[in-house]
Amino acid sequence: MVGEPSRPPRTRQGVVVSDKPDKTITVRIETQRAHRTYGKIVRDSSTLHVHDERNEANAGDTVRVVESRPISRKKRWRLVEILERSR
Repeated sequence: MVGEPSRPPRTRQGVVVSDKPDKTITVRIETQRAHRTYGKIVRDSSTLHVHDERNEANAGDTVRVVESRPISRKKRWRLVEILERSR
């Protein structure tokens, strides 16, 4: 609505698992949380399709992505920076 303060865009950090499509990378986001009943740490992962305008990220790179407007049917995230290059 008009006049409401907008929230800052969400950012995530993950590892590139695929860079095959043009201007698109697939990033795996790893999360950890405690199980509600038993307290055990449970690992979970999700994948995001991310827009990479200059095709600069490669598989294995650690990247930071930010939420954006819909770019295509599956892409709602943009590449912000490459934190660490793969070897």
